[in-house]
Amino acid sequence: MSREIVSIIGFPIDLGAGRRGVDMGPSALRIAGLQGKLEKLGYTVKDNGDIKIEIMERQKIQNPKLKYLNEILKTSKILAAKVEKVLANGDFPLCLGGDHSMALGTIAGIAAHCKKNKLKLGVIWIDAHTDMNTEETSPSGNIHGMPLAASLGIGNSKLVNLYGIATKLKPENCALIGIRSIDEAEKLNIKKLKIPVATMADIDKTGVYRIIVKTLKHFQNNVDHIHVSFDVDSVDPTVAPGVGTPVAGGLSYREAHLIMETIAECGCMSSLEITEVNPIIDHENKTAVFTADLIASSMGQRIF
Repeated sequence: MSREIVSIIGFPIDLGAGRRGVDMGPSALRIAGLQGKLEKLGYTVKDNGDIKIEIMERQKIQNPKLKYLNEILKTSKILAAKVEKVLANGDFPLCLGGDHSMALGTIAGIAAHCKKNKLKLGVIWIDAHTDMNTEETSPSGNIHGMPLAASLGIGNSKLVNLYGIATKLKPENCALIGIRSIDEAEKLNIKKLKIPVATMADIDKTGVYRIIVKTLKHFQNNVDHIHVSFDVDSVDPTVAPGVGTPVAGGLSYREAHLIMETIAECGCMSSLEITEVNPIIDHENKTAVFTADLIASSMGQRIF
């Protein structure tokens, strides 16, 4: 990561999720001392505050297969514009969520920046889930299970065409790591597009270091802008209990940090988003403190 100014954008959304509380994720990360950790590493930090998002109680679900679609589209466009502006200024966008539907906006803004500057976008998606559902396949209608599919051009046209770019990401420039909960329809979408996937079983067999090094090497040779989308539910609930959709059998404390430390050593990450921190089901902000350190690891914090 070469940009010296880190620009924080809070996106306190829980409209895409089935469980309340992740809208408090940005605040929890700030309380965990995120800015101080980054400043200690030598970065100048600009906190742009949070994008205003209307709460569920003031809205109606018009389509149960795409819950809160209009507000998600509206606020995602605002997020996309802010991310694009940060990149245009030469700064590093650090987006704090919020549920993973925020990736609709972050990837849209990055894709717009890449398109204008003739750059190839690559996304490393670290998550327990693939988020490759559509309105036809989603068992819940929760949009946080759809952002990667939409960014790849699959699903509802309003999600796919968000911010005026239809296909924001090519399948070969996408890598999924830490996956352990996939719906059957998502499996079909992934196989059809031939997206590289490293499940937890793959990590158990091969080791996470080998997987992230291989991923970064491929990206360095094939893309110009690497975006890391880190869903904290990729980490095992014994380490990070306060997440939107906890799934047993995730990344260990050291595996998660090793991924981010290796990304930092690469020096090739151009943007980062952190999603699904949920203080309501956390223990004394344990998950946010862990996540703040994880962000610091991705930006140069070392054990020695």
